[in-house]
Amino acid sequence: MTLSIEKHPCFNDRSRHTFGRIHLPVAPKCNIQCNYCNRKFDCLNENRPGVTSRVLSPHQALHYLDRALELSPNIAVVGIAGPGDPFANPEDTMETLRLVRQKYPDMLLCVATNGLNVLPYIGELAELDVSHVTLTINAVNPEIGAEIYAWIRHRKKVYRDVNAARLLLDNQLEALKKLKEHGVTTKINSIIIPGINDRHVVDVAETVSKLGADIFNALPYYKTEETVFENIPEPHPELVKAIQKNTAQYLPQMKHCARCRADAIGIIGQENSDEIMKQLQEAAQLPKKPHENRPYIAVASMEGVLINQHLGEADRFLVYAPGADNSRPVLVESRPAPPPGGGTMRWEAVASLLMDCRAILVNGAGESPKKVLNGSGMKVYILDGLIEEGVNGVFSGKDMSRMARISQMHACKTNCSGTGGGCG
Repeated sequence: MTLSIEKHPCFNDRSRHTFGRIHLPVAPKCNIQCNYCNRKFDCLNENRPGVTSRVLSPHQALHYLDRALELSPNIAVVGIAGPGDPFANPEDTMETLRLVRQKYPDMLLCVATNGLNVLPYIGELAELDVSHVTLTINAVNPEIGAEIYAWIRHRKKVYRDVNAARLLLDNQLEALKKLKEHGVTTKINSIIIPGINDRHVVDVAETVSKLGADIFNALPYYKTEETVFENIPEPHPELVKAIQKNTAQYLPQMKHCARCRADAIGIIGQENSDEIMKQLQEAAQLPKKPHENRPYIAVASMEGVLINQHLGEADRFLVYAPGADNSRPVLVESRPAPPPGGGTMRWEAVASLLMDCRAILVNGAGESPKKVLNGSGMKVYILDGLIEEGVNGVFSGKDMSRMARISQMHACKTNCSGTGGGCG
């Protein structure tokens, strides 16, 4: 398949006033913590990476894309850029790309990643004709990288300091090599942080140019509250121009970067319209697979007021429908839970019992049932609080992190594996 890379507004300055892009926010988790980053959901007044108004499932994202193309037919590129990292959420990222490629075979696809975990997926990215990948590489010296990253999480292990920076860098450079071997156009973002890497960005450009990078984006860091770097001033425009001039001796420059949100849409630099944000919110309220008829939400509760029961301990599930105009949700019925025991088969029975529910709200759950229920198209929320608030919040597509339960200790005071065996 031959795709016109000339239409990508981030990689081609001439096309940015003509062709738009859309970022599908399907990747909430991140596998590194940058000292300049504070990821927030539902923050409409900030235009920066790591921010989105809603997070979507892959099928919700496809539904949203359909609506977005009706409102903004100049969209030429579908990208995934967070609000976390696409390959800290590889299943949802790859499923979204497959769905878009299947329905829109001529659409340009791209992803933006920190590069830590993209290596295993480069082959399939190339098969899907993902023509553009952006890697954010802020340092090629681990000593400098250690000042930028608080930690990284790789293969279920957390690394810190120079070890973290070295591991991240090794994966980034290897990913760049492999992307170029597969013919993928690759842009390098390098964030200019005064006093940290501002004298080092030229070294980054020189290194990645030798590995075949196509374009370089030396962009000023965005001062963000509640971060380690919140007291570092943003770089002066003259400093940015000087760095761009010096890095231009190694690679062509992208100078029109707008530091886009993870849910950005349309022409670069334009704010998302109220209508498109409405479509995003409506997509988030749909079932994980919008074509399915899932009008209800299930809750595990001991007395019917609070979300206060572990999934493995529930002997019944309360099933709710939305109230009129976001009023009190309507209790449809109480359904007896399958008896304890049976391992995975029990959770498959729960999935079948609640097949008309788009989500289940519980006070705790093991990894095994969450995997089974998520696979059936039902989202599992671990929450603590009033049923009414939780159910209304999920129906309206709100960020539920405020109600998220940190501790999942349950009645028998142990950590539950969620095997289906029940308690006691």
